[in-house]
Amino acid sequence: MDVGADEFEQSLPLLQELVLGAEFVGLDIEFTGLRSNLSRPQQISLFDSPPEWYLKTRQSVQQFTICQIGLSVFSSIEGESNKYVAHSCNFFLFPTTFGVLDSEFSFQASSVQFLNQYGFDYNKFLKNGIPYMNEEQEKKIKHNILTGSWKVRSSLDKDQIKVVIDEVTRWQDLAEEGDWMTLPGIAGFQAFEIQLVLRQALPDIWTVLRDQGIIVKKVSKQHRWYLENSSCDRESCWKEKILLSARGFSVFFQMLVKAQKPLVGHNMMMDLLHLHEKFFRPLPESYDQFKLNIHNLFPVLIDTKNVTKDIWKELNFPRVSNLSEVYEVLNRAGSLLEPSFPLYLDVLAPYVNQVNLIRARIPKINFSGPDSPSTRPPILLLSVRRWPGVSEQQVYREFQNLCKFDVRRLSRSQFLLLTNKFKDARSILREYRGHPTLQLTLYRYWRHSPDVSCLQAGILSTWGLDCMAMEDGAEGGSRAHWSRVEFESGFLPA
Repeated sequence: MDVGADEFEQSLPLLQELVLGAEFVGLDIEFTGLRSNLSRPQQISLFDSPPEWYLKTRQSVQQFTICQIGLSVFSSIEGESNKYVAHSCNFFLFPTTFGVLDSEFSFQASSVQFLNQYGFDYNKFLKNGIPYMNEEQEKKIKHNILTGSWKVRSSLDKDQIKVVIDEVTRWQDLAEEGDWMTLPGIAGFQAFEIQLVLRQALPDIWTVLRDQGIIVKKVSKQHRWYLENSSCDRESCWKEKILLSARGFSVFFQMLVKAQKPLVGHNMMMDLLHLHEKFFRPLPESYDQFKLNIHNLFPVLIDTKNVTKDIWKELNFPRVSNLSEVYEVLNRAGSLLEPSFPLYLDVLAPYVNQVNLIRARIPKINFSGPDSPSTRPPILLLSVRRWPGVSEQQVYREFQNLCKFDVRRLSRSQFLLLTNKFKDARSILREYRGHPTLQLTLYRYWRHSPDVSCLQAGILSTWGLDCMAMEDGAEGGSRAHWSRVEFESGFLPA
C-alpha cells in the first residue's frame, strides 16, 4: 500500500496498533543519492577505520534526502508457531517546508536511474510526499510558532498565501455577516498554516477546515472574540495542530522508537545514518556517539546482509549479494524447522546489532559494543623501482585487470595495496614474484611505517646523546667505541 501526505494522518492509529503488536519490523529506504562525488582523499576506502568511514559518509547523508521508506510489520498468527501476517506500506516522503525550514538536497544520476528501473513514482514523492523533520528542526519551529515569531519563508508558500489572501479580501469587501466561501484543494499542514495567516490578517473572518476545503465565514468582532476563546478552537490549539501536521512522518518514527521492536534490514548502514539525520538529530561528529544513539533508538538490529556473509562457509550458504537472491535461495531450500521468532533470535544472537560496512578496514559495525578486529586480507607493500613520479592512479591501473585494490601512497616510491578478497592478495603476490620493477611483500607496520622509523630514530638519537653525555668524562677509547656504534647504526655518515 502506498501512503502519501493525503492518507498519512488517517493511517496513523492503525500503524501504531500494528507496530505495538508486531514481532519484528522490516525496513528499506530509497534515497535521492548514495555517495557524493568527493575528491579522492575524501572517498571511502578499505584503509578507512570505522570513525574515518563514518565522517566521510556523514557528508553524503547530509547532502541527499529520503524519498521513500518501505516498511513491513510482521505479526504472529495465534496458534501458529512459524507463520506471520505482514502488513507492508510504501511511505513517500518530502522534507517539511514551513517557516524557517526550506531544505536543500541533491539528486545523483545513478540513483535516479536505479529508481526508474523499478518504477518509482516521482509524482508521489514530489507532489504528495509526507513531511518530516528532526528534533532540532522541531524545536526551532515550535519556538517560532508558540512565541508568535513564526513567518512564512518559503517562496512557494508565500505566493500561494498571497493569492488566497487577495481572493478572500476581494470577497470580504462585498460579503455580509454570515456569508461564507470555500477555498478548495488545500490540505495537510498547509491548510492549518493558511487559516492561521488569514485569521491574523483579517479580523472579521473565521475559518473552518472541512472535507471540501477551507470554509471562510464573515463574522462580527464579538462573535470572533467568542470563537477565539472557545475551548475547542483556541489559537494555541491551532498552533499545536500545525506543529503536529508539520512533523509528519517523524510522529510515526517516534512510535517506532518507543515500540522497541527488532528492526530488520539488508545492508542497512545507510538506512540507519539517514534515520538518525532526518528524524532524530543531525549526525554527530563523534562516531562513538552515533553508535550509542542508534543503539538507544533501536536496541535490536538484524542485518541480513551481514548474516548471509558470515554463514556461507558454516552452512554452505551460496554467496549472494542482494535480498532478492537471498529470498530465492531460501525459498528453494525450504524449511525443516518451524521455530517462533524468539527462537530465531536465539540462533541469530551472534549477529544481532552487527551491521555490514561497505568498503572499510573492518567488514561490520557492532552497535552494542566495541567493533571486532579486522578480518580483511593483509596489506601489501609495493616498492617501485625505475618509475619516477609514479602516482596512485597509475599503480591502480597497473593491477586493475587482475583484481581490484585500494591504493595509498606510503612514501615517494612505496605504496600500500588492500583488497577485500584473500584470493586476490595471494594471486597478485604470485603473479608479481620476481618482477624487475614492482616488488610486492606483506606490509608490517613496525618494520615499514615511516612514523615508526621516525620514532625509532628519535629514540636512538636520544639514547645516543645520553650516552655521550655520560662518557664526556671517560678516558681514551670510549670515544672511538661510540663512533663505531654511530656508523654501524646508520644514523651518521662513515
